[in-house]
Amino acid sequence: MAEATKKAFVSGHPIKHSRSPKIHGHWLAEHGIDGSYEAIDVAPQDFAAFLAGLKANGYAGGNVTIPHKEAAFAGVARRDHAADQIGAVNTLWFEDGALWGGNTDAHGFAANLDDYAPGWAANGPAVVLGAGGASRAVIHALKERGVGDIRIVNRTLARAVELRDRFGAGISAHEPAATAELLRDAGLLINTTALGMQGNEGLPADPALLPGHAVVHDIVYVPLETPLLAAARARGLRTVDGLGMLLNQAVPGFEHWFGVRPKVTAELRAIIVADLAPKSPEAHSPVART
Repeated sequence: MAEATKKAFVSGHPIKHSRSPKIHGHWLAEHGIDGSYEAIDVAPQDFAAFLAGLKANGYAGGNVTIPHKEAAFAGVARRDHAADQIGAVNTLWFEDGALWGGNTDAHGFAANLDDYAPGWAANGPAVVLGAGGASRAVIHALKERGVGDIRIVNRTLARAVELRDRFGAGISAHEPAATAELLRDAGLLINTTALGMQGNEGLPADPALLPGHAVVHDIVYVPLETPLLAAARARGLRTVDGLGMLLNQAVPGFEHWFGVRPKVTAELRAIIVADLAPKSPEAHSPVART
């Protein structure tokens, strides 16, 4: 009897913006795997039932994105270390009969910097702009790579303090007024806010204040070159856009579901860059990491 087609998915609400089907579809074709990866719109009130029915519906696992990451965190039987630290799940798979949840955003963040700014982790201190869900993944990755001085800047200080308390030693919380002083000896500047995103143009911090060896990374990928990255590049600093984080976070999930660890290549990047070309305003959701 022929082996059943392996099935995976990405679920969110809405979900039509997701580039994950293009990413995983490319890898399925590249490796000649009899498999599928589909986008499924699941309303929040239906997510628990959707999760409970994964095995019966033949899924090997999948991705979850906004607004289901916290619900997935609560709904799985087991979680990996990254998910526990970050407090959210974006990848699901079955292992030994149990539904596992993981978080691959930190992996995607670090792998992207490894590709475009080798040696970045030795550059600290790091200034992280924003204290939302994405910043948790960034802070976890920074700590895992040994960055010992991580400075969180957020408009609402209480949210930055919450992350400082969550992640412990080496983390400090600051209001935006402190940004200029914090940048003067920082070797890493990471923007996790929506400022600079298409339709929300602006400069979240001034890279002119950074030392010459600094690396500037914006996790936004629409546009690929945000005002922050343009200003940093004009200054001669190393810059890293957010698309590689999206591509690299997809790698571990594909390996879980289809048994092959794919590579993020220039060809794949070009496919997604072409898909990012302006179509309609609702076609973009640059904050989604799946």
